[in-house]
Amino acid sequence: METRIQKTTVTFKKPVFLSGIADELPAGRYDIETEEELIEGASYLAYRRISTVLYRQSRGKVQAFRIDPDELAAALK
Repeated sequence: METRIQKTTVTFKKPVFLSGIADELPAGRYDIETEEELIEGASYLAYRRISTVLYRQSRGKVQAFRIDPDELAAALK
């Protein structure tokens, strides 16, 4: 299966809570990676989301958290 990764950066204007992350995320910029797989047999190029990961830097460490993309979109509003 062919996959691709889309990388973006998001900015939270205020602290947020996302399920799967125990601590509150402070306002700031976060890197997001979305992995998608090619849907085979479609008459046009189409991809299905496999996972969305948020990366948080804290005290010199980078942590990765799988998150719900719909929850992320709501937090950004």
